[in-house]
Amino acid sequence: MEISIIEAKTVHERYAEEICRNYSESGKARGTGIAERKPEYVKDKMRTGKAIIALQGEQLAGFCYIESWSHGKYVANSGLIVVPTFRKRGLARKIKQEIFQLSRKKYPKARIFGITTSLAVMKINSALGYQPVTFSELTQDDAFWDGCKSCPNYDILERNDRKLCLCTAMMAPSHEEVMKHDLTNLIIQHGS
Repeated sequence: MEISIIEAKTVHERYAEEICRNYSESGKARGTGIAERKPEYVKDKMRTGKAIIALQGEQLAGFCYIESWSHGKYVANSGLIVVPTFRKRGLARKIKQEIFQLSRKKYPKARIFGITTSLAVMKINSALGYQPVTFSELTQDDAFWDGCKSCPNYDILERNDRKLCLCTAMMAPSHEEVMKHDLTNLIIQHGS
């Protein structure tokens, strides 16, 4: 059966508890820490059109959502999860591509970033054009950093004044940077 990757809506709220259970189990299995999410938070992302859900029929396969800070200047594609039985099929990459496109549509001028301890997510982010950055290049909005409080590694972040943790920070190029790169390549290709 084919997997559908779609924008999550109110009708998908019934999957919120299962999504949160998968976050918790994934964090425990990886042993590297993952921020806790509550079902109501996930439902809010669905209600506001800031989430992508992957389904095989009625079965949850994966999920990811958008969070924004600093009045929409910074956006993170967060909470990427693939249910274990659907892993190793390239689904995470497809979900990440969809949430990236939704982020660009909703926040065309925002800097899109993510922090992760997952090598698989880092590889996906790299394929989408993300580059590793220091934490100082991320939003300094306290609300963003408050989201890290439920991670077991939060003490590391605090000890290092929000400059260093076990997570790797990665940022996608802005629209202006992409356009400049494309224009430069066009000029070089045409010999001007």
